[in-house]
Amino acid sequence: MSSLTLAVRDSSTMLRRNLLHARRYPSLTLNLLLTPVMLLLLFVYIFGDAMSGGAGRSAYIAYIVPGILLMTIGSTVVGTAVSVSNDMTEGIIARFRTMAIHRGSVLIGHVIGSVLQSVASVVLVGAVAVAIGFRSTDATALEWLAAFGLLVLFALALTWIAVGMGLISPNAEAASNSAMPLILLPLISSAFTPIDAMPGWFQPIAEYQPFTPAIETLRGLLLGTEIGHNGWLALAWCLGLAVLGYFWSASKFNRDPR
Repeated sequence: MSSLTLAVRDSSTMLRRNLLHARRYPSLTLNLLLTPVMLLLLFVYIFGDAMSGGAGRSAYIAYIVPGILLMTIGSTVVGTAVSVSNDMTEGIIARFRTMAIHRGSVLIGHVIGSVLQSVASVVLVGAVAVAIGFRSTDATALEWLAAFGLLVLFALALTWIAVGMGLISPNAEAASNSAMPLILLPLISSAFTPIDAMPGWFQPIAEYQPFTPAIETLRGLLLGTEIGHNGWLALAWCLGLAVLGYFWSASKFNRDPR
């Protein structure tokens, strides 16, 4: 059996293992999914009229949904950090190291499983958004495809970062806490209000982070507005975080004896 065939076989096995864990213990995923759904409902029905600046609640729904979708990915990958930390501290990794399996298949299974869960979570939150009035009538089929590709790439990038966080955490609680910035960063981005409306000293914090260009790009693709340079910035952030997370995770996994 070639090394590539072995890697694919073992990665598929690990992916199946992680998906079975997610199905048997859905409470963590559901709890993390509840955060973006509650924020969506809160900002639309409680703050929507005030935040819309007179444009109406439907306009504000269209504005915040792209940010909520990316926040959903950030929430979902927190569960990945917890899952990786559990694997590292409960002894199963030590058992895997003694078996004739492809070394990287453990992390690959976590990453692919997390990306699939992120996509499913985005679909569910998107369905809630459509149910309360979100519409994307100006997006072409190509723009929809590009939006989906951006969401998958963003999920892949954040997942590798979450895997690294899980590897360095001594327990599941620490992993959850270390991954919390992935939920908090969207709150200080352009997800809920334009950057121009923020205080001057705060605008650089909101602008120079990965969520803002990704949100603006997704907003442009779904609503037919201008994307400008945000598309390239979002792509650069995704690729940079994915590469950084991959090498960080691989180095920690290969040398961490836990």
